[in-house]
Amino acid sequence: MSTSLLYHAFGIHGYQYTRTDYQGGQVIFSIHQEPQTCRCSACGSRDVKPRGHVVRRFRTVPIGSRATIVALPIPRVECPNCGLVRQVAVSFADPRRTYTKAFERYALELSRSMTIRDVARHLDVGWDLIKEIVKRDLSRRFAKPKLKHLRRIAIDEIAVGKGHRYLTVVMDLDSGAVVFVGDGKGADALKPFWKRLRPSKAKIEAVAMDMSAAYRSAVSTHLPAAKIVFDHSHVVKLFNEKLSELRRSLYREATEGMHKEVLKGTRWLLLKNPENLDAKKDEKRRLEEALALNKPLATAYYMKEDLRRFWEQPGKRFATTFLDGWIRRAEASGIKMLQQMAKTLAAHRSGLLAYYDVMISSGPMEGTNNKIKTMKRQAYGFRDQEFFKLKILAIHESKYALVG
Repeated sequence: MSTSLLYHAFGIHGYQYTRTDYQGGQVIFSIHQEPQTCRCSACGSRDVKPRGHVVRRFRTVPIGSRATIVALPIPRVECPNCGLVRQVAVSFADPRRTYTKAFERYALELSRSMTIRDVARHLDVGWDLIKEIVKRDLSRRFAKPKLKHLRRIAIDEIAVGKGHRYLTVVMDLDSGAVVFVGDGKGADALKPFWKRLRPSKAKIEAVAMDMSAAYRSAVSTHLPAAKIVFDHSHVVKLFNEKLSELRRSLYREATEGMHKEVLKGTRWLLLKNPENLDAKKDEKRRLEEALALNKPLATAYYMKEDLRRFWEQPGKRFATTFLDGWIRRAEASGIKMLQQMAKTLAAHRSGLLAYYDVMISSGPMEGTNNKIKTMKRQAYGFRDQEFFKLKILAIHESKYALVG
C-alpha cells in the first residue's frame, strides 16, 4: 500500500500512509497528517499549536467483500486568532460523518438500482446509515425545487397513513415534476408553498384541483389572476360516492329477497365505466337487471354517465349549454341525490367551465399518487416523514429505487 494508491483508489490525499491491519474480516488502513499541514478549521490560519489528537475511524469503499476502514489520528490545534482548540478539518469526509466521501458516492450509485435494505446488506452496514446518505443527497437536490418556471399546476391531497394522515402535493403540469409536499390537507398545508412562491415571481396561469373550499380560497387569495379548474376525475368521484350512498339506502329500504340480492352485488358495477364492464363475468346483464328494478338508481346512473359528456364538448359555449341543461334535469328529477349534485355543480360552475379556457386536469397527478401509494405500501410505511417527502419530490426523476 502506498500514499499514491490511497489517493487514486480511495480519494484520500494530503495524508501519509502508515500501515495496514487485518482484524475481524476488515482491512484497516492507518494514515496520519503531517504537523506542518495543519490549519485551523474555522479561519484557515497556519499559525496553530498542536494540542494532541483524537483517533477516528471512517468506513470507505470495500475491497471485494471485505469492509475497509481508514483510521486517522485527527490533530487538535490551538488557534491564537480564534482563541479556541479545535480538531483540524478532514478533507476526505464531511463533518460528523463516520464514512468517507468515496463511500458515500459508492452507496449512492448502488441506490440507483437497489433498495436501501439491499445496499445496507451488501455493504454490511445499518439501514439507517444508507438512508441518511440517500436523504442528504435528496435534500441537496430536491428539497427546494425552483418555482420560477411554473405556469400550470395541480394541487391534490393523498392519504399516507392511518388516523387520517394526509400530504398535500403540488405538481408542475408542464414537466410532471412534484414541486411541493406539505403536511396535512387544506389551506394550512399550502402556507410554506406560498411563502416560497412569492419571491420566485412565478406567473401561474391555471390551477387544477378538486372542489375543496379550502384550496379554492387559498388559491384565490394567493393567485388571484390564475384560472381555477375543477378536475373532472374529482367530480366523477364525488358523483360515485353519492351514487353508492343511494344504492345503500335503496338496499336498506328493499323488502323483497330477490330485490335485495340483485342490489347487493352492484356497487362496483355502478362505479365502472360502461366500456370497462367484464363480459366474462356477465357484469353488463347484472347491472341492467339492477337498474331495471330501481328507477331512481337507473336515473342517477344514466345521469352520471351523461355528465361525462361535459368534458367532450367542442367548445365552451356548447359546454355551458350542456351543463345548464344537465343541472335543470337533475333538479327536476325529484331524486334528492341528483338535486344535491346539481346544487354542487351550480356552485362550482365557473371552475368547471374554466376547463375549456386552459384544458388542464390533475390527471397526471393520479399516476404520481399511485407511485406514492406503491412506495408506501412496499416500504411498509416510513418512519421518517421528511425522508418520505423528499422521495416524493424526487419521484419524477426516478434515479433511486422507489422503496426502502
